[in-house]
Amino acid sequence: MSLAGLYVKAAVGAVGPRSRELPSTELMRSVPVDRAHLAAYARVCGFAVGDVLPLTYPHVLAFPLQVELMASRAFPLPLPGLVHVRNTITARRRIDAAEELDVRVHAERLRAHPKGAQVDLVAEIAAGGEPVWHGRSTYLARGASAPDSDKFEPPLPSGIEDGPAVATWLVDAGTGRRYAAVSGDVNPIHLHPLTAKAFGFPRAIAHGMWTAAHALAALQGRTADAATYDVAFAKPLLLPSIVELRTRPVGDGWHLDVRSRKAQHLTATLS
Repeated sequence: MSLAGLYVKAAVGAVGPRSRELPSTELMRSVPVDRAHLAAYARVCGFAVGDVLPLTYPHVLAFPLQVELMASRAFPLPLPGLVHVRNTITARRRIDAAEELDVRVHAERLRAHPKGAQVDLVAEIAAGGEPVWHGRSTYLARGASAPDSDKFEPPLPSGIEDGPAVATWLVDAGTGRRYAAVSGDVNPIHLHPLTAKAFGFPRAIAHGMWTAAHALAALQGRTADAATYDVAFAKPLLLPSIVELRTRPVGDGWHLDVRSRKAQHLTATLS
């Protein structure tokens, strides 16, 4: 089933009783990299077009399996309206587009949050049996319930207190639709003001992973092949908006943030 079809399935099944526990399902798929798709992703996010996968690109390879898992009636949180609030990526080495990748996805850590419930979708990617990439995506379901948890919550990445902007972005109203076309993330909160309003947003909001990728693209040529990118998404980035990117070198890595005059939208560390 297509990703759009999975979203329709999830919307139809959003009403009614749901499981109170996460499914133990692990989804797996072998994925060859489509170079045309890789190039389209690079252009939308601001990366140079080439055969080396940007650090954030494997997320879009794992995302269809995430959606398949979250669209199931066995998943305790309804997919429509889920908000991506944090993402942590670790690349163990450079990944080339010629490599065929094996993707595994599972869900874990369903827990209560002051605004509802959170859950982590974990992706592991291997090439030739060698683990090369790991991603943890944390989603928030506003108003949902989940068991209280005393599990350790890692500290949020540090932002930048002050300093000049290194870039100013005009993020236009079509950004969500363009990123949806290359990522498959057709969550209605990103596509149109009317569909976003149905989930409590005044306008459509940018995908967190577009914002994370676009910020990372500003550091091309200054990052290691093996790296960890820890990103926290703060206030939704409404479309359209004008925002500023700030970066600051810290040791062998970087601190980043994206903010507008009234709000901070992303804080991240790259190490």
